[in-house]
Amino acid sequence: MRRFSLLVATGLLAGCTVGPNYAAPELPVPPTFVGPQGVAGSTVDPARWWSGFGDPQLDGLVERALKGNPDIEIAASRVRQARLQEIAARSAGLPSVNASANASHVEFSKNAGFSSLARAFGGGGDGGSGGGTQGIALPGSGITTFAGGFDASWELDLFGGVRRSVEGARARTEAAVWSKRDAAVTLAAEVAQAYFALRLDQLQIATIEQELIRQRRALQIAGNVAKVGLVPPIDVTRQRASITSTEARAEPIRADVAVRMHALAILLGEAPGTLMTELAAPSTAPLVVPAIPAGLPSDLLRRRPDIRAAERDLAAATADIGVAVADLYPRFTLTGMAQLISTTLGSLFEGDSLQLTGSGAAQFPLLDWGRRKSTVKIREEDRAQAYQRYRATVLQALRDVEDPLIQIAAERRRNAALQRAVVDAESSAKAAESQYRTGFVAQDTLLNAETQVLSAREQLVSSDAQLRQLTAALFKALGGGWEAGEGAAS
Repeated sequence: MRRFSLLVATGLLAGCTVGPNYAAPELPVPPTFVGPQGVAGSTVDPARWWSGFGDPQLDGLVERALKGNPDIEIAASRVRQARLQEIAARSAGLPSVNASANASHVEFSKNAGFSSLARAFGGGGDGGSGGGTQGIALPGSGITTFAGGFDASWELDLFGGVRRSVEGARARTEAAVWSKRDAAVTLAAEVAQAYFALRLDQLQIATIEQELIRQRRALQIAGNVAKVGLVPPIDVTRQRASITSTEARAEPIRADVAVRMHALAILLGEAPGTLMTELAAPSTAPLVVPAIPAGLPSDLLRRRPDIRAAERDLAAATADIGVAVADLYPRFTLTGMAQLISTTLGSLFEGDSLQLTGSGAAQFPLLDWGRRKSTVKIREEDRAQAYQRYRATVLQALRDVEDPLIQIAAERRRNAALQRAVVDAESSAKAAESQYRTGFVAQDTLLNAETQVLSAREQLVSSDAQLRQLTAALFKALGGGWEAGEGAAS
């Protein structure tokens, strides 16, 4: 009965896991976003949202970046590292078995203090190796011993410290997977926004070049009108100065084009000059800005990789408390050893050479001046900080969606107004050019009209690019850019 009670008690202890059990936090989120919503029923695939812009070059750049970017490779390495740490944590709760083999030889001193006793047992011989009898070596002789066997040691996880350690390692592996997905989300958005900035520069250059064509035509008109004496020659000089000023506006933008290409190449994990030829020509893809439904704020808690990673970090911090609490309790270790020991190789594998050893050990924490209890408190503070990081991540995610929703709505209204402004400016410039040809208006009127056309066009292409960049930011904020099941084999 006593033995049965002991077994029951051991079983109960084996099922004991100290420390708090983890429960996913429930944070209150608003039922809907405050900002204007996108078009319901959009068919944009969140996993490949960049394809919604209808630009094959952008699609190719993002795919290449997701394969070659160093940050993605680092994130994948961290996933593999976390899985190895999970294996190491799990192995701590299992018995360790080692195999050993050795051969030793001892040559005894002739002047050893036990020489007389050894001679009495050995018959007074004085020989060399093997000179003893009945396994006793005489002074001045030697003895050789061969041994081989196995030893096993197992620290019993009675209070669940190892189980909590495995739980924490598993949570950190899952956090690493989500962090890798978050790196992909961030990278795709960075590539898209860098690409749109590059295309904006190229469109601005194209706009300036188109305006230069108009201004050169106006210069020719000014020259012809000046020849017949309808306008003073200074008008030709002023028109030429306007052309020079417009040409100068393009040079900083050309330099920025090269800088944008370098940035894109680095995001792809390639040398800075790799894309100079590939992206030299402006994109011929029509301007497409997909409208997407923002969905519900609660969707962010499931979709955003950074939120999921923060939640897994919180789970790992909770498990760490259990590991620290387990150190407050005794430790029990079982050790066993089986060896074959003999003075000759020929008899090493005989039954008489078998030697068995078994032991059990217990370690009770008595006095550590508060170290273990302080460690528990430290882990509790780690969990408190992890919870606040999780909470801050959720709040930031809500803002990340709200801001572009409002900005996109405002930019769409601004874009429509700029389109009307371009039409009006072009009509005014054509009228001013016709009047200038006939001498009804001064050259200042024509120059001002040309400046207004250039400014309106530049603002419109800038607004088009801003719409694309804000849409990319919204896709990123919604957690788009990864597929379910991705990273499972990383």
